[in-house]
Amino acid sequence: MSASTTTYSAALKNRTTLIIIAGALILSAAMGIRQTFGLFIGPFSFDRGMPVSLIAFAIALHNLVWGFAQPFAGAAADRYGSAPVVGFGAVTFASGLALASIAQSGTALVIGMGLLVGIGISCTSFGVILSAVGRVASAEKRSMAMGLASAGGSLGQFLLVPLTQTTREMIGVPGSLLVLGGLILAAAPLGILLDRRNIGGTGPTEVLPAAGSLTFSLKEVLLVASKHRGYLLLTLGFFTCGFQLAFIATHLPGYLFLCHMPTGLGATALALIGLFNMVGTWACGWLGGRIRQQTVLGWLYLIRGVVIAAFFLLPKSTTSVVVFAAVMGLTWLGTVPLTSGLVAKLFGVQHLGTLFGICFLSHQIGSFLGAWLGGFVFDLTGSYTWIWAATAAAGLFAAMLHFPIDDTAVHTRDINGKPASA
Repeated sequence: MSASTTTYSAALKNRTTLIIIAGALILSAAMGIRQTFGLFIGPFSFDRGMPVSLIAFAIALHNLVWGFAQPFAGAAADRYGSAPVVGFGAVTFASGLALASIAQSGTALVIGMGLLVGIGISCTSFGVILSAVGRVASAEKRSMAMGLASAGGSLGQFLLVPLTQTTREMIGVPGSLLVLGGLILAAAPLGILLDRRNIGGTGPTEVLPAAGSLTFSLKEVLLVASKHRGYLLLTLGFFTCGFQLAFIATHLPGYLFLCHMPTGLGATALALIGLFNMVGTWACGWLGGRIRQQTVLGWLYLIRGVVIAAFFLLPKSTTSVVVFAAVMGLTWLGTVPLTSGLVAKLFGVQHLGTLFGICFLSHQIGSFLGAWLGGFVFDLTGSYTWIWAATAAAGLFAAMLHFPIDDTAVHTRDINGKPASA
């Protein structure tokens, strides 16, 4: 190996490491903040007289808006780079939190925590961050790199949930929401490090297709993906992930309160989910580089469904809550590097932001329903029983979808009678 090749490889490795760290920090801020929203349901309900279903709808709406905005945010990052997208998202995110902090009506809360936060998080989360990581990482290390970035992002949930609980008690709901807004703004400059520049820093990096593969235009790849059975199954299965996670993150603190668990145990459980998610996401990324990613996904969903059912059916105690949080953390966001890695394996990284964004829309539709239906069912029945049952059953459904996925890379497809452009 020549000296110039060695120098280039070292520079590329350093660049990859820098992007992983920057991406993890941005994800920590964005994902950590949104995981705190369940802590505000009680204060908004008791102090501001808002129905639980309305607050749950606002939280659910940000998931739905995030999903619909994600393909556009990913496409913008694919074309213009990450820095402007992350910067715009951080400002929008912080504006939504500021509006929620002073909201005295359901309309203001829905616009702030629903619409603005949803747009903001679409620009500061997986579709933009993992696409930047996926472009710079080699194919054989891509799953691991995405897993590392996602695992680092889990640090935010572990740190920000207890921080928010403390600041809420010390300075109230408005002050704690403004603190969270300041954190996402502080993370925004890291987006500059994600921009697609070559090692010399003199222009965009050319994304080269794998040997024997073809380069698709955006129109072509969307047409191919819309007919690809594996991509459709992956997208449908991702719905379950969003449904399960949003319900638990939004309603677990309130459910534990109804079960007469100690005050603050809900915040502790969410923090533990974030802590163990760091290990679980890294492990899933590591496994995805060694075992077929769809197989890992299938087992992950199956384990998650069994654990949810067991937690709901068995007697509640502090120990059972801690064990549930730990196991859920191990399976929490490991789906993200596996799903995005599988999309990259099927279609390459040229349009990864757009394709993962479309897949992620399904996840966020599930998130909307998980968060909103939890509040709706509770207001309707006074119990979470039916929604817990649906959340557990969804795990089996998703597992059955993922095991049959064919992960053969798309090299040639006949589009309108012609192969994709070389």
